[in-house]
Amino acid sequence: MNLYAIAGLGTPELLIILAVIVLVFGASKLPELARGSGRALRIFKAETKGLMDDDKTPEQRELEARRREELDAPYRSPHDEPRRDDTA
Repeated sequence: MNLYAIAGLGTPELLIILAVIVLVFGASKLPELARGSGRALRIFKAETKGLMDDDKTPEQRELEARRREELDAPYRSPHDEPRRDDTA
């Protein structure tokens, strides 16, 4: 079930809401409004994540940090290792 079905909003309702927003704020202000909303949402998500992390033990935080490092690290195959010159 998607959010629009829960709120009872269909395509016509969303278009009317969008038209009202454009009339109220003006087309030139919409990018600035979207940027501000995105920043606020990013800050909100970071703060709520911080609150959720406060409930964890130090061991749980360390395990999650290791998992994140493993996921963020680029995959390295054995062929990526630099060759050693054994003749020198």
